[in-house]
Amino acid sequence: MSVELPDTTGVVEQSPEEIADLLGDLAIGRDDHLNAPGFVIKPDTVVETLRRLRDDAGFDHLSCVTAQEYEDRYESIYHLTKYADRTQEVSIVVPADKEQPVSQSANEVFRTADWHEREAYDLVGIEYDEHPDHRRILLPETWQGHPLGLDYDQDQPQVVPLREHANPLLEDQEAEGDSETMFLNIGPHHPATHGVLHIKTVLDGEQVVDLEPDIGYLHRCEEQMCQNGTYRYQIMPYPDRWDYISAGLLNEWAYARVAEDMADIEVPEYAQVIRTMGAELCRMAAHFLALGTFALDIYGDFTALFMYSIRDRERVQNILEDLTGQRLMFNYFRLGGVVWDLPEPREEFFEKTRDFLDELPTALEEYHDMMTSNEILQLRTVDTGVLPPEVAKSYGATGPVARGSGIDYDLRRDDPYGYYENLDWDVVTEDGCDNFSRLLVRMREVEQSARIVEQCVDLLEDWPEDERTIQSNVPRTIKPDDDTEIYRAVEGAKGELGIYMRADGTDKPARFKIRSPCFSNLQTLPEMSNGEYVPDAIASLGSLDIVLGEVDR
Repeated sequence: MSVELPDTTGVVEQSPEEIADLLGDLAIGRDDHLNAPGFVIKPDTVVETLRRLRDDAGFDHLSCVTAQEYEDRYESIYHLTKYADRTQEVSIVVPADKEQPVSQSANEVFRTADWHEREAYDLVGIEYDEHPDHRRILLPETWQGHPLGLDYDQDQPQVVPLREHANPLLEDQEAEGDSETMFLNIGPHHPATHGVLHIKTVLDGEQVVDLEPDIGYLHRCEEQMCQNGTYRYQIMPYPDRWDYISAGLLNEWAYARVAEDMADIEVPEYAQVIRTMGAELCRMAAHFLALGTFALDIYGDFTALFMYSIRDRERVQNILEDLTGQRLMFNYFRLGGVVWDLPEPREEFFEKTRDFLDELPTALEEYHDMMTSNEILQLRTVDTGVLPPEVAKSYGATGPVARGSGIDYDLRRDDPYGYYENLDWDVVTEDGCDNFSRLLVRMREVEQSARIVEQCVDLLEDWPEDERTIQSNVPRTIKPDDDTEIYRAVEGAKGELGIYMRADGTDKPARFKIRSPCFSNLQTLPEMSNGEYVPDAIASLGSLDIVLGEVDR
């Protein structure tokens, strides 16, 4: 029995020709990618084009914005799809002048374009006209040059002075004369920020009236490092370091999927089952830590619930260590499969995994007794951090954040890969749209991951020995055709983890762009926090389950 398909009633599928007819004169050329038809437009028609695709064709999910520089031009690519039908995709390519790279901002149509375009400006150098907050986002405002530009001088000196924080409401305050606000720095070094995150908060009394996440403290140029590595051997170790909260195999799968599709590499069925099992174990480990840290954020429960979650995460880590040989930076996937088969003796591995799965329902019942039934937690999370579904969609929210707002969107089902479509499991959603709903989604997803792992163990246990092929025959050197472009994504622990790659005919990608779910999800924090109290903002941040290594990349 396979997973139940989403309800696509009312969703109309458009062919590339129909999309071309819809765009009409707005499209001045074609630049098709492996995953989707691509249409080239003028830099001053971005808003009109995207609004037409959203309102008239249903492309309501701006999943990623990619920017890059060529020898003769700059280019922005807007990757669009539908929450109701993930298999429908379209790429909008916006070339900009080499000497004066200016393009119209898409923020008016999709709020998620705000941060994506700021990153494109920061790292590549494209300016976005009519952008509401056209500043750098990862690097200081005083930074000289754009690190992913072709002429960037990495040896040039940089002077980064400390600046006094200003009250962003000062002008309004002086004009009105009847309001007093206080500027509050939360982070960047604080346990409740879940990493090196600085939240600039303005309070009116005890209420949050303005909140801005300030990222960039952890930036490691992962995209640049991947562009310097070969497809076949040198890129795969890096994805483990993006979402490093036990989610390594999910990250590795994101790269494996995009590279395998680009190079037309088939993965043996046996290896797909192993990948699916390993990925769901990683999802469970990541969710366990999210539950424990959320309890710490809400009511300081370290001795009981946090340690319970670490206990269960540790059991998953032990199974993953048996499988991969590592506890965190697994480096277990390979293009075309996995690096080695299940550990011997297989019976012991299966028994250890089944013992964990058999005891999991009792553990989850304990979580509900101590956490979801806790009156303090309910008072702190029910009806706080409300994120309406249409707002979540505009910001490109995915994963438990979107499903906690009732959005029935999961790439494992909606854009099938691995062995998911052959297994029996359910996509979990909650309609509360609040901090409590996001907690419930993660707890229920642990149950669904356990169902998937159990079915994979059953399959692997009975798999004929002479058919246990762990890797397909992959060329030693992979050189996709010049200007081959593709965007592919998987369902990571935090949401849609996607990668755009462009080939230039060599054994290294010319452009490697990471679409982080945490990056887009974190954008929703002001929407969830403004008008509420500081403790509610902390709860909302915890409910997003971000990891800064993936936000900054």
